[in-house]
Amino acid sequence: MFRRLALLAVAALLISACATQVNHDFDASRDFAAYRSWSWKEPALQYRPDDPRIKSDLTEQRIRQAVSDQLDQRGLRPAAGGKGDLNVQTYLIVEERQQQVTTNYGGGWGNPWNGYWGGPMYNETRLVSYKVATIQVDLLDGKDGKLVWRGSDEQILSRTTNPSDRSTAIHETVGRILANYPPK
Repeated sequence: MFRRLALLAVAALLISACATQVNHDFDASRDFAAYRSWSWKEPALQYRPDDPRIKSDLTEQRIRQAVSDQLDQRGLRPAAGGKGDLNVQTYLIVEERQQQVTTNYGGGWGNPWNGYWGGPMYNETRLVSYKVATIQVDLLDGKDGKLVWRGSDEQILSRTTNPSDRSTAIHETVGRILANYPPK
């Protein structure tokens, strides 16, 4: 029973500790209103680490579609002829992280008037490992090839096996990343 409660506490702690943190950076000297079209810079998706367990044509297809949808919502259209005002490149970065978790068991109950009772206090400390995935979207100027805008977001990888849930998670993450494009 205590182990189940401890695992639930660990899961809640991990979820709250890794709340999404969307990061943005951009070149303030650029006129983002001048960018009207985009094209993919190949490879469109790069994986870090370059691990065959992470690489997937399905994941790449989901990320490409999510980025395309978000850019379309912001008035950017795919370039006719292949050369856009912006070149888009994405990254999927997966890293293993650890967090130290301490669980307290036992202890005394009562109050000063009636005395205290109960067993001794026990602490259990362990390392919990989990994987975090970061999606990064880079927008590069189509003429000079320099980075003009970058956004990224991370979240704990779940073991979901449902393709629909994976697509939804990727679309939501890319939506959060591109929410501040164009910069104001």
